Amino acid sequence: MLKVLMVASEAAPFIKTGGLGDVIGSLPKLLKRENIDVRVVLPKYQEMPEELEDEIKWQESIYVPVGWRNQFCGLEYTTYQGVPIYFLDNKYHFNRPGYYGYPDDGERFSFFNRAVLEMMPFIDFYPDIIHCHDWQAGMVPPLLEAFFRQKPEYQHIKTIFTIHNLKYQGRFPKSVMTDLLNLGEEHFTVNGLEFHGDISFLKGGINYSDLVTTVSPTYAKEIQTPYFGEKMDELLRSQSHKLIGVINGLDYEEYNPSTDPLIQYSYDSQNFEGKGKNKAWLQKELGLPVRNVPLIAMITRLVPQKGIDLLMHVLSELLELDLQFAVIGTGEHIYEEQLREIGQRYPDKCSVQLKFDNRLARQLYAASDLFLMPSQFEPCGLGQLIALRYGSLPIVRETGGLKDTVTHYLDASGQGCGFTFTDYNAHDMLFTIKEALELYQHPQEWNHLMEKAMQQDNSWKNSARRYKEIYENLQASSGR
Repeated sequence: MLKVLMVASEAAPFIKTGGLGDVIGSLPKLLKRENIDVRVVLPKYQEMPEELEDEIKWQESIYVPVGWRNQFCGLEYTTYQGVPIYFLDNKYHFNRPGYYGYPDDGERFSFFNRAVLEMMPFIDFYPDIIHCHDWQAGMVPPLLEAFFRQKPEYQHIKTIFTIHNLKYQGRFPKSVMTDLLNLGEEHFTVNGLEFHGDISFLKGGINYSDLVTTVSPTYAKEIQTPYFGEKMDELLRSQSHKLIGVINGLDYEEYNPSTDPLIQYSYDSQNFEGKGKNKAWLQKELGLPVRNVPLIAMITRLVPQKGIDLLMHVLSELLELDLQFAVIGTGEHIYEEQLREIGQRYPDKCSVQLKFDNRLARQLYAASDLFLMPSQFEPCGLGQLIALRYGSLPIVRETGGLKDTVTHYLDASGQGCGFTFTDYNAHDMLFTIKEALELYQHPQEWNHLMEKAMQQDNSWKNSARRYKEIYENLQASSGR
């Protein structure tokens, strides 16, 4: 049986700040169904749901070399949905509020990366493939090459590094490489870890792994261009022979409008009655008039990446039309203030919820007719996949995973059930929204698109099979 160790800094439901947590929370259980012995290793943070922490058991105490010191590491273990999960515990590094953004993140994740490799004899698990995710796991491949390859148990191990968002690069002073990771000057090169005078954990993952994947085929192409490449486009072009885009999936067991306990009324692609009831219920809940007008949803971080500046440019104009708009999210203060002011100006048309409430978000997916996601860039995106699943037709900009998962309803393939625009332009977005509002006036055609959207298969099943194929090909290349 193929053995895979997933290394990541978060996994739902234990730790989640974004899409990475969703991926590591969902993909392993689907890989397990593909007959892969997959296990996950995470830092043990302070902030973890108490009921889950109670299930985690101590297994071993080990010591991890970080610079000139051997640091204590508690090796702990649980299983979740049949997948073994290991936690690496060090109170100094991880027993603090939050997950990232500390001045000593270079030391914290140097410890974590080295501990991943040091723990293997203690769990008697030497994987065929170590699958590392984002910069927080980017030093596992270089550390494997520098310190572990000479050991027989480690010689066969292959590495894969997945970029979930190129913007976050794990950039630290050179001293992290020499004083904490114990890596020599030979690694401080353009083909190694050096990045504009510093080191980059992300670059370590790209340069030292056997394969690099990212979370959609379009994003894999985009990041090789200067506009999307975050100063790494030249590197990624040079490594394009080992770069593969695999679209993320959606957990169809968790996100299912026919069984979802977080929504008021269940429904499916053959019966939309519950969707209409959800809409009326949520309109009351949000203080909006109960009317049969298009309800547009936006569930997002209020940051430029998500296209908020496009929205603010035309939102007043949009709200002059016969529709309702509801937004849930938090983010930059300037956007929160602008949205709060517009919500007060249009109380019958606009509901602004400056928070993140998972239950309310799920109810909005179930109630809305349209889902707006005009991102400047989007490696994969989860919102549009949930929207399709819940019959809320997406309006997206054609970038990254949005381009790969949402097809315009007039597309020649006949598979389209969304609305798309190409340029990052507010009036192009507004034109596309108006196109969707016009179609809403034709219920028969609209219901046909909703049915098509809900019957799409964007589940993890397809992505898991693609990863299994990648794993098997990589293992075969090692001659095992």
